[in-house]
Amino acid sequence: MLMAAAAAACTLAARPSRALDDAGLAHVLDFADRQLAATAPGLTPQISPHSTGADGGWETVANTNLTAWTQGFFPGANWYLYDLTGDLAAKARADSWTRALEGQKTNTLTHDLGFKMYLSFGHAFRITGDPYYKDVLLAAAASLATRFDPAIGAVICCDWNKAWHRPMVVDTMMNLELLLWGAENGGKPAWRDMALSHASKTLADMVRADGSTYHVVDYSTAGAILFRGTLQGYSDSSTWTRGQAWAIYGYTMVYRYTSDATMLAAAREVADYYLSRLGGESVPNWDLDAPTQHKDSSAAAAVASALIELSGFVDMPDRDRYLQAAKRMLGELASPAYLAEGTSSPAVLLHGVGNLPEGKAIDAGLIYGDYYFIEALARLRAASPAAPDAGVGEGPADAGGAAAPSPLASSGGCASGSDAAIGALALLACAPLLRRKPSTAVEKQDRS
Repeated sequence: MLMAAAAAACTLAARPSRALDDAGLAHVLDFADRQLAATAPGLTPQISPHSTGADGGWETVANTNLTAWTQGFFPGANWYLYDLTGDLAAKARADSWTRALEGQKTNTLTHDLGFKMYLSFGHAFRITGDPYYKDVLLAAAASLATRFDPAIGAVICCDWNKAWHRPMVVDTMMNLELLLWGAENGGKPAWRDMALSHASKTLADMVRADGSTYHVVDYSTAGAILFRGTLQGYSDSSTWTRGQAWAIYGYTMVYRYTSDATMLAAAREVADYYLSRLGGESVPNWDLDAPTQHKDSSAAAAVASALIELSGFVDMPDRDRYLQAAKRMLGELASPAYLAEGTSSPAVLLHGVGNLPEGKAIDAGLIYGDYYFIEALARLRAASPAAPDAGVGEGPADAGGAAAPSPLASSGGCASGSDAAIGALALLACAPLLRRKPSTAVEKQDRS
């Protein structure tokens, strides 16, 4: 781990940092708001954008699709933009597409309920305090808990791949937040134990000794490992880049909820491996070991968001190392090389990779890449007051304050305007930072 950290530090030091100033950040957020606003008229709340297709427009997914995983990102991104800009139209879009997902609360066919429900109903409850949203979240958490296999100690991802028996995938780390939040907000305390068990099992069986990750581990019903490899990566021995991003983000988030030092060590291990493999770049190849070059902006966005949060859990110099790395990533994503401004794409970011082995969404706009990009910008603005040379001004006045709710505590209202937007932003983007504890028979699922 120390060698990986040293290599990452040397690699990143060789690349000049690009910083977003206040005006640049505001411009990017305004562009994102305009893109999402332009997307909505071509949809109904019964369908959500997924990825851009060959014709340049959005390919969509039905909000009733039980095994799809991306329906929560469009409402989630709109909730973020309402917080960041005060745009009431963004709030209306967010609420419409959120409510359309209520039927998913009883879905027990997938591990992806966190992606679908926490990013939509979670934001809605935090902003409005309406118990309707909380009740839906708790029902969804109960549904996700049914997929926990106590014999294995993990959430079983899916049932659609007949070649697998009891599979676990790295993506599930992202969905554990639904269980952790639920356990803290009126749900069963056992949900927290399930989430920690799953994270520990992932660490034991999916994270390699050097900090890289497998995508899939398949078990027998008795818990024996039958297979370790990939579904979306280059090879079974390679590191699928977005999967590594899920691990960085997931372990950081689990530490936020649990203060478990093992989770923080895992987050640092997988983050340091990722940074050591960038080779001076800020946006990674789709697989860290693949000879084919296809940049994945969605992985960069998710990692940037995770690193900003992770920076709040560690001491200097690692705090600055993670934050500066995230800023470089965001600066690159906000540049003309990746920002869709001036193009015909309806997405916010260009050059994402959905599922390269299956030839899906290659060099495309991805709604989940857009979501994590917007989230990372929100977190960066919120982290700026405590960060040296933050490059985005002073940020919200109360960012980083001592008193704060849990990540989805009610904001006590939904006011609009610049003051309300700043206050809401502090609650939203800074919620993870405010919990800092410095270290001592279903058709095949489309995973694009």
